[in-house]
Amino acid sequence: MTIKYNIKSLLPVFLKDSIRPLLNCFLKKNTEELNFWRSRLEIDKGIFENSHYKKYMLAMAEESNIDFVKDKVVADFGCGPRGSLTWAKSATFRIGIDVLADRYIDEFTSNILSHNMIYLKSTENVIPLPSGIVDILFTLNAIDHVDNFPIMCSEILRVIKPGGLFIGSFNLEERATSCEPQRLNEKIINDNLLTKLEVLSYRVTTKGHKDDQYAPFFAGNLSYKEGQEGFLWVKAKKSLDERF
Repeated sequence: MTIKYNIKSLLPVFLKDSIRPLLNCFLKKNTEELNFWRSRLEIDKGIFENSHYKKYMLAMAEESNIDFVKDKVVADFGCGPRGSLTWAKSATFRIGIDVLADRYIDEFTSNILSHNMIYLKSTENVIPLPSGIVDILFTLNAIDHVDNFPIMCSEILRVIKPGGLFIGSFNLEERATSCEPQRLNEKIINDNLLTKLEVLSYRVTTKGHKDDQYAPFFAGNLSYKEGQEGFLWVKAKKSLDERF
């Protein structure tokens, strides 16, 4: 049974009417996400292409090779179904965290099972992991998809172990949509996340050409004016004394 069917069947009319706008938004968001990945799978001819993640994630982490993940618990928040951590072969565990993880597993089964990753379903409020378990947490232009930015920032901070790393890429000043309801800027990101971490690297730039939007990072062209659409790459460390 679907979520929509259960709500129609079980809730009294007055409650259905009050939550209908929120439900419709939730369903539209999830449908658009799945449709995007379905179209991506067609482009990739039935097997998700994921080789680019190594290049981008190493660059975000400012690492030249994958040795820094050896024997670590590595996670990717908002991972999608493409196998974003397949490159991190020496990690102890590779965990993809996504609100649609169960849907990905049902729909893209053969791809998911080939990635040798743990796909973990998150809610919009809770990442179902123990506190302080993740050594390195990536997020690649995914956190603007969450419904409640402050809550999910708190959850990300909670699951990273003291001394662990947060490595993130953020879309800046993109208009909000049903699929990406957060319009992020540097202040929002700093206030909700980065002020609670020790920032090791902070790079911001305008977007490159649509065929290679991250090219300015690799070219060292870090030119950005407040209010422009762009990208922020951050590497930060959780304090050894912090508890979230």
